[in-house]
Amino acid sequence: MLQAAIVLATGWPGSGFAASAPPPDAGADVAAVPADRTSARLYASYVAEAAQRFAIPENWIWAVMRIESRGDRRAVSAAGAMGLMQIMPATWTDLSARYGLGSDPFDARANIHAGAAYLRAMWNRYGDLGATLAAYNAGPGRTDASLARRRALPAETTSYVARFMRISGANSGTAGAPWSAADPLAWRRGALFTAPSRAAQDSAVPAAGRALVRAASSESDAQISPSMPASNPLFVALSGETRP
Repeated sequence: MLQAAIVLATGWPGSGFAASAPPPDAGADVAAVPADRTSARLYASYVAEAAQRFAIPENWIWAVMRIESRGDRRAVSAAGAMGLMQIMPATWTDLSARYGLGSDPFDARANIHAGAAYLRAMWNRYGDLGATLAAYNAGPGRTDASLARRRALPAETTSYVARFMRISGANSGTAGAPWSAADPLAWRRGALFTAPSRAAQDSAVPAAGRALVRAASSESDAQISPSMPASNPLFVALSGETRP
């Protein structure tokens, strides 16, 4: 079943995600960039713990935190997304139950772990940092549609990806190919943004990801990951957009 690509257990206790394709080093030579020094002091241990638990680079968490909330653990969006990683209430309930995160979505540790869990789930789904971030920002349904060449990503999402790359100093790519941060436009040439041919798309996405892309028109997000239903997206939908 397709959902197995996301929910298989790993060697990281309590992660619940497949570890067969670990994320690339996201700029280990570049210092993580939290929103400010206070955030760094308060949240560093939580970020390190979540990065280890879900086997993703710490820089990814710091960059998302800075973009989403600028380190304000009490941040609430107009749509109701909560905390450092801007998590929607219904999805907080699901993730909290799954990973034992407690009852307070504004608890810094719990919120960071929830965001890291979703980043890892999207990495497992796509194996591509650009696609992972696009799904975090616009939702996996919209990202699947873009990969299947049915619907373009909004400018807000491509800007989100570019900002993440700049903040994190990430070097990533598609299926292990480097995506050099030295070229500020390199991310636009990634598989997600260039509307590749089917052959190019299939060669650029891991096997599990290829199946997801090919099945995008018939498989719902709920079928891919029961704990993250499409009707309760983790992150705020773009202005004026209803997520699949």
